Amino acid sequence: MAVPKRKTSKARRDQRRANWKISAPALVECPQCHAKKLAHRVCRSCGYYDGEQVVVMDKDEKK
Repeated sequence: MAVPKRKTSKARRDQRRANWKISAPALVECPQCHAKKLAHRVCRSCGYYDGEQVVVMDKDEKK
């Protein structure tokens, strides 16, 4: 089994871990209502997906 010959310094360890960062979700514009939504998901404001209404939205649910 491989064993390190030297202790990994805190600077080297932290530089390696610095590349783990979260990215912002990619938002696209809904073609129906032009609200921002997540890609490949039903629009939360109008209920459309791929040009077809798949969720019937109430008037008080719309933002």
